[in-house]
Amino acid sequence: MDAEQTIAEIEWVERIFAAPDNRPLGPSDLAAANRRHDEILAQSPWFRLWQRYGLCCRGEAEGRLRIQS
Repeated sequence: MDAEQTIAEIEWVERIFAAPDNRPLGPSDLAAANRRHDEILAQSPWFRLWQRYGLCCRGEAEGRLRIQS
């Protein structure tokens, strides 16, 4: 196999994987992102206040993490 052809094929594969994913986010994608966000900020006192006093825009059905103190 030719070295230039191998390099061209590798560059082609790199371009394929570098392309952004243009699919719209689905409900499960959004729920997972919200869950991850909540888990990251769970120890923040500001985030706990934000959740406790009802400022959260997500409902309980979405599985949001509730902090008890």
